[in-house]
Amino acid sequence: MKKIVFSINLFVLFLLIGKIATAQDVITVTELSEKMKDKNTVVVACVKPEDYAKTHIKDAIHILHKDLYKTSGPEGILKPSADIAKLLGSKGLSNTNLIVLYDDGEGKYAGRMYWILKYLGCKDVKILDGHIKAWKSARKPVTATATVGKKVTFTATPNSALLATMSDVQAGNAVLVDARSAAEFNGTDDSKLARKGHIPGAINFEFKQVLTDGKLKSKSELEGLFKKAGMTKDKNIILYCETSVRAGIIFFALSECGYTKVKVYDGAFNEWIATPANKVDK
Repeated sequence: MKKIVFSINLFVLFLLIGKIATAQDVITVTELSEKMKDKNTVVVACVKPEDYAKTHIKDAIHILHKDLYKTSGPEGILKPSADIAKLLGSKGLSNTNLIVLYDDGEGKYAGRMYWILKYLGCKDVKILDGHIKAWKSARKPVTATATVGKKVTFTATPNSALLATMSDVQAGNAVLVDARSAAEFNGTDDSKLARKGHIPGAINFEFKQVLTDGKLKSKSELEGLFKKAGMTKDKNIILYCETSVRAGIIFFALSECGYTKVKVYDGAFNEWIATPANKVDK
């Protein structure tokens, strides 16, 4: 009898370990609907203000990624962690919440916020698979009425292992990944950047490759794409784009596939080209 009980307990333990090992930060519409019954769950609409004003998931608060950036210097660089923590807390977001992010479906705004929150030390952050489109398709409640969160305390504990600096990029000991379009990477786009092209040594992997209709591709598909591009789990990887907004969703996808040696260059291409000594390739 004791042997049978021991065997059952061991089996349950293996199931739990397996569940923990395969835990992911992608959350489905059905799962979110259930999680929203818990007061500790906070849904964040990472969309443009005008889109939030038209319609958003009921009870979702609005956080615009641009509000988290410095107002001087190259565009897109994060404010000090204490300033961001104060702003997030004023919106009703705590680092102890289960935080679920979504955007218009491109994944770039939710991905950016995902990386920022992970960098700030949040443990439980997820992205809604399919974003607002999937939520509406499932006929889940939406509203145009803004949700004003109750002010709380957000405690930031920055994780430097997720943040790449210009010096890290200049060191050249990582796979450097440019998340922009091929035209931007090659310097043939119509942007008004002072210098066009890409950081020397970078490979081009556009952020759109990790999604299909707003949903994250399967693990096997993603791993195949990453391997083909030269991103393997044994290598250090640094992601960037113009402001590193688009880098976030690739960071998310890599994390979902078990990559642990990944950083985002927050200064991104804007900071790189602002330093005259830095070369640019086309």
